[in-house]
Amino acid sequence: MYRSHTCGALSINNLNQKVTLSGWIQKIRDKGFVSWIDLRDRYGVTQLVFDTERTPESLLKTVQNLGREYVIQISGTVIERESKNPNIPTGEIEVLVANLTVLNTAKTPPFTIEDKTDGGEDLRMKYRYLDIRRNPVKQNLIFRSQVAIAVRNYLSGQGFIEVETPYLIKSTPEGARDFVVPSRMNEGQFYALPQSPQTFKQLLMVAGMDKYFQIVRCFRDEDLRADRQPEFTQIDCEMAFVTQEDILETFEGLTKHILHHTKGITVEKFPRITYADAIKKYGNDKPDIRFGMAFGELNALAQGKGFQVFDNQELIVGIAAPGLADYTRKEIDALIDWVKRPQVGAGGLVWVRYNHDGTFKSSVDKFFNEETLLAWAQALQAQPGDLLLVMAGSADKTRSQLSALRMELANRLGLRKADTFAPLWVTDFPLLEWDEESKRYHAMHHPFTSPKPDDMHLLDTDPGKVRANAYDLVLNGNEIGGGSIRIHDKKTQQKMFSLLGFSDAQAKAQFGFLMDAFEYGAPPHGGIAFGFDRLVAILGGQETIRDFIAFPKNNAGRDVMIDAPSTIAQEQLEELHINLTKSED
Repeated sequence: MYRSHTCGALSINNLNQKVTLSGWIQKIRDKGFVSWIDLRDRYGVTQLVFDTERTPESLLKTVQNLGREYVIQISGTVIERESKNPNIPTGEIEVLVANLTVLNTAKTPPFTIEDKTDGGEDLRMKYRYLDIRRNPVKQNLIFRSQVAIAVRNYLSGQGFIEVETPYLIKSTPEGARDFVVPSRMNEGQFYALPQSPQTFKQLLMVAGMDKYFQIVRCFRDEDLRADRQPEFTQIDCEMAFVTQEDILETFEGLTKHILHHTKGITVEKFPRITYADAIKKYGNDKPDIRFGMAFGELNALAQGKGFQVFDNQELIVGIAAPGLADYTRKEIDALIDWVKRPQVGAGGLVWVRYNHDGTFKSSVDKFFNEETLLAWAQALQAQPGDLLLVMAGSADKTRSQLSALRMELANRLGLRKADTFAPLWVTDFPLLEWDEESKRYHAMHHPFTSPKPDDMHLLDTDPGKVRANAYDLVLNGNEIGGGSIRIHDKKTQQKMFSLLGFSDAQAKAQFGFLMDAFEYGAPPHGGIAFGFDRLVAILGGQETIRDFIAFPKNNAGRDVMIDAPSTIAQEQLEELHINLTKSED
């Protein structure tokens, strides 16, 4: 028996018990006549004590040869600590060691295995197995497991069946780039790794499975960001015989269950907003509603007053930054410089101080009187003490720029609190997006999304105005889930492929199996997929997913620990019928 207890289990209730512990040496403190070792395992830390009065001399000599991260087993007696540590569960006791066995020695780690480490990110990723020993990363992975268990418990309780779908599938042209896998047995042909199990879960609805879910690995060969990895995990779900309302109710319930069981938080009914209103009020389709600063449009109040900067613009829009009327000119100028950065690209910013006494001071006093500025303040729902910030230009670009400013101000004001959770449903997305470069429509979600029933007639006359029967779940300004009611009849699916530029032959070659299935009694169905990594990170109070994944890739898509991707032997290449020799041309 390697241990009778874990290193986080002992307390004052175990006094005088004989125990056996195993773990890693966190720290050694030697005072000459007495030595202490902090012994660590996944469950916690227990202090071990050795002294010249009670410890055999041979054991004291063994202690002198130990080092950090050695793996040891000890047996001894639980005694009360003289100097207690209230910050850890085992802080009232220590173990007087009688026997010690070194299970394995260890090299000195390249960084300290502490909550706050001296290791940089690249170094910690190279030695990820050491980084996981640190409490912050370890607790993130434990939390991830807890969220996954909560998901499975809820969905199983709702009658969902977990079904595994294939990882080796067919490459499709829509969406991000596929990772491809050469087939040794089928020369010149390739599998693709799935970007999602979309078509398979629809086929499961045709198969009568009714309620499906899967916590599934997905793959996309795309540029990386802090919240993106080439391989990622989804909570993938589908239901038959449902409307959009059924889906929203079910997965609102799942989100409430996760928040309650992992964070102890109760959230009432989730607010809903259409895509059009989200763009109009917040400038993006995943607004953070933990704070205000909703947009107010000022065209009717600001144009025709002789200020040419406004008179010739498509949109004049502003926000009220709470409590910033006391900003100095230097601070305001810094904000103007911030929006002029290439990353934002604004030409400038009009500001209005709504002073605490109800008066106004602005950068456009020459053109607008206090009565007009008061009307602006009312349109922006400002209060005395707020700073009004106004932008003008083309509608889409200006809303995007003001959205960036809104988020920057929220960060500066501390309004994006990690322990506050504000979910939001965004509905009624456009079905299609026109791409000027390719001169064709692209699916805003994917080609299997159903149009809104009320807009079905527009597919033939004005497809750009068709709304999708689609919805996103947003949490704290991040999209954590997205889905739709699916097309379930062959005729509409063929029409959709045609609008996306597929010929009949291309559609049949790529998705013939799905359209064939629709001819065998496909039920109305819909679903949703949650980005599991992102969800766990947000619930954990962060917006980067890397520390919630056991073995993540870096920003170049590399695993620096195992050095992947890597070259393979020429013999393997030949077996796969791959020739990497560059032609002379």
